[in-house]
Amino acid sequence: MTIHKETKVVLITGGSSGIGKSIGEYLSTKGFIIYGTSRKPEKYTDFDAFTLLQLDVADTDTIQSAVEIIIREQGRLDILINNAGAGITGPIEEIPEDEIQRNFITNYFGPINVIKAVLPIMRKQSNGLIINITSIAGYMGLPYRGIYSASKAALEMTTEAWRMELKGFNIQMTNVAPGDFATNIAAGRYHAPVLENSPYRKSYAKTLELMDAHVDKGKDPEEMAKAIYKIICNNKPKVHYKVGEFMQKFSIVLKRILPDTVYEKLLMNHYKL
Repeated sequence: MTIHKETKVVLITGGSSGIGKSIGEYLSTKGFIIYGTSRKPEKYTDFDAFTLLQLDVADTDTIQSAVEIIIREQGRLDILINNAGAGITGPIEEIPEDEIQRNFITNYFGPINVIKAVLPIMRKQSNGLIINITSIAGYMGLPYRGIYSASKAALEMTTEAWRMELKGFNIQMTNVAPGDFATNIAAGRYHAPVLENSPYRKSYAKTLELMDAHVDKGKDPEEMAKAIYKIICNNKPKVHYKVGEFMQKFSIVLKRILPDTVYEKLLMNHYKL
């Protein structure tokens, strides 16, 4: 299958800022027809990088509506990039249950529902590519990011299974796990408050500072956009891709080869716990 990029129609969830916007802008320069999404596109009155549709991954009606607009205007949908996601931090014991559920809706159930909405179209076309943006954090349980790690790990594993189910329809699916990139995710994530009477107060506060520093010093999101473009141009995408600093990617290798308790000690030393 040859990629004729000038005819490819791309849907990017969470396309109004950060990694999603960078991907959309970069693919636009390569001749792709881009539709990004936002829960509230009316907030972005000056946005002109590409078409921005209203879509909330927690609302299946908005998902269906956005997909119908694309099909009405373009007659096809070739590539879905499931990029919309949300961060969450805190001691697991202290994160409210509704916040845990909300995070899984955004990071796991939401992407699944977007995929379900596009699959009948891609099956009819006998062609399609779905790229799920996960996280290097999904490869390991990180302290005070356990819920985020879990939601991204769930999407990774689901993709592994689902891509095998889709092979007979000539629909490709892959995971792309970014490390830390300089985006506004830290500002948008749910932070469980650092409670004065919490037994986790000192260690959680210290870890929060470290996490925010990592994002602030993160790589340029355009690197992620270039990686996505390479995947799109690959006729046979791999199951997993990792994009980020060498040590972040290498940490996955270390987890594979080191005893669990040794790896745990490395993580605890890194987070000064």
